[in-house]
Amino acid sequence: MKLKALALATLMAVATPAAAEVKIALDTKPDLETSGSYNWAHAFGEALKQAGMDVRELPRGSIGNEAEVFDQVTTGLLEISLADVRSVAQVDPFIYGVRLPYIFDDIDHMDRALTAGKVFEQVNAKLADQDAILLALAPLGPASGVITTTTAVRSPADMSSLRMRALDDAQIAMYEAWGSSGTVVPWGEVPAGLQTGIINGYLNSPFIPVLFGQTDFVKNFSDARVIWPLRAVIASKAWYDGLSDADRAAVDAAVKTADAATRDWLIEASENGLKMLEGKGVTVQRLSPEERAVFREASKAVYDSGLMPSEDVKTWTELSESTR
Repeated sequence: MKLKALALATLMAVATPAAAEVKIALDTKPDLETSGSYNWAHAFGEALKQAGMDVRELPRGSIGNEAEVFDQVTTGLLEISLADVRSVAQVDPFIYGVRLPYIFDDIDHMDRALTAGKVFEQVNAKLADQDAILLALAPLGPASGVITTTTAVRSPADMSSLRMRALDDAQIAMYEAWGSSGTVVPWGEVPAGLQTGIINGYLNSPFIPVLFGQTDFVKNFSDARVIWPLRAVIASKAWYDGLSDADRAAVDAAVKTADAATRDWLIEASENGLKMLEGKGVTVQRLSPEERAVFREASKAVYDSGLMPSEDVKTWTELSESTR
């Protein structure tokens, strides 16, 4: 309760200088080199400033955990949050389709599928009941690879002895399909888990071990390109609906500007992330298309695992194929 009170006090304190201020709750350090989501937030904020709006970035964790930040968005205390996709999935599980392994070839493919399937419209119809709006899906970084402390991975068979950190049951099912095992571990406990051997690795973008200072104990990265790590950009519906027509148009334009800026950043980041890991002493396994195809084939079992309704899986796979 004290932490919640402190978070609320902090939020109210930063809101005091300007009632019209747009507060953006960040999810990573404000690093334009390594964080795709910060590239999104920065470009969005700069576009709003050019439109005459006041913007303030709130450091990661400064106003509470994921659940507390989402509550602040839904109550109108916070305008913008870069949140875990699970925050949206708790309201509409359909969004979990973006995390199906190998569902998208690249971010452009994802964007085409989201547009063709009118995914934002569908999700926002559900989020409206929570007074929230999904504005965008911001790539945290290049496609996820297999990050480990010990074994270098070039195939699912190399993971048979590894216990991996999972986000949820869907990732556990994926690891099991690869012949490995997984256990759900909160992100804050991952460094200790890796150092004590409770877990041997996790799945994420190549920049993450650098961004979170883990390269002293993370030793291998396999460029398997399994899933595109995404953050959900969530806005307060009360705030958005209460904007003037001109300000709402400025926000919509800023979303497009931020989307484009992040996609431009990704072009160079995909290779830069691997080079940065190597510069920190991490061994990078650059897989061939044939090696990735083995992971892709093994991952198909997840689609039929029952973790998503079969009709949703069918919708996502059809969207993927029709927009490839």
